Amino acid sequence: MSSYNIFITGGASGIGYGIAEFLGAQGHTILVADINLEAAKEACQKLAGKDIKALPVEIDVTNAEQVAALPGQLKDTPVDILVNNAGIQHVSKIEDFPPEKWQMLINIMLVGPALLTQAFMPGMREKNFGRIINIGSIHSVVASPFKSAYVAAKHGLLGFSKTIALETGDANITINTICPAYVKTPLVEKQIASQAKENGITEEEVVNKIMLEPMPKKQFISLEELGETAAFLMSSSARNITGQTMILDGGWTAR
Repeated sequence: MSSYNIFITGGASGIGYGIAEFLGAQGHTILVADINLEAAKEACQKLAGKDIKALPVEIDVTNAEQVAALPGQLKDTPVDILVNNAGIQHVSKIEDFPPEKWQMLINIMLVGPALLTQAFMPGMREKNFGRIINIGSIHSVVASPFKSAYVAAKHGLLGFSKTIALETGDANITINTICPAYVKTPLVEKQIASQAKENGITEEEVVNKIMLEPMPKKQFISLEELGETAAFLMSSSARNITGQTMILDGGWTAR
């Protein structure tokens, strides 16, 4: 199997770190990109302790100038695989949703992936190889109350992916979106607490009655499942899979 340079945004924690660890263990070089350089460095040290080659990259994915400068900065480790994972959540009724927070969620989770794709596409075209893997969400295909910005951003990612799939049909480049139901990460742990507050119920009730209720399988999605799915999308077996929505939802959307 070829060894690739994989750029993972939000790679210092949660889903990003889980995918970094999984793919790094397969011999790939991981570029841990995060807005927090210290967190990225710490993540790289942890990965190095597992014999994974990892390099920290400080990046604000919403800053067009910073993103445009990345290919030049990374000329020694040109990016083969882009994993657009950086994300935040804010749970609030639309009437109470701070406008700047709404804008921020869209910028991080929709504008950011577009800027990064734009930056790395010329290099991918030059090599006639590239894989763009967006980390969407079950909320790319269904909605939940109090998450208007997140749901809008994640829905938008699917439209973006389909468009880029059409634009890259002439090259060995694919773009797909992995859409998991709930994954047990620090982001979800925090969400459990805020959902409990918003709905006036216990945290255990949030898990059982809100998060896992729509899933026939009744279990959180694991980081390994996400890593395996990403590895498959990188493989030559998946070279004709593009513009697709890979839904890991325990049967949620079968209803």
